[in-house]
Amino acid sequence: MKNFYDILQYLKTYDVFIHLGKRLWDIEMAALEVDNLYKSDVISKEDYKKMKVILAKEHDQEAKLTGDYSGPDFLAASSVQ
Repeated sequence: MKNFYDILQYLKTYDVFIHLGKRLWDIEMAALEVDNLYKSDVISKEDYKKMKVILAKEHDQEAKLTGDYSGPDFLAASSVQ
């Protein structure tokens, strides 16, 4: 996986389709879905970490582009053990 699009395609294999109307919201929802898959032991720790890094980077870029920093810090809310 290299980018947000790859993560969306991966989520579709689990019948998770995300389109909320704003790219920033889509990224945040994808992060929640990735958290849920990891907590359910569906994805490996390595894949989880890789996806979270990609999502954090995409979220930061989109927030800078739009000037919208009102969203949650979804990386801080999750923990990898």
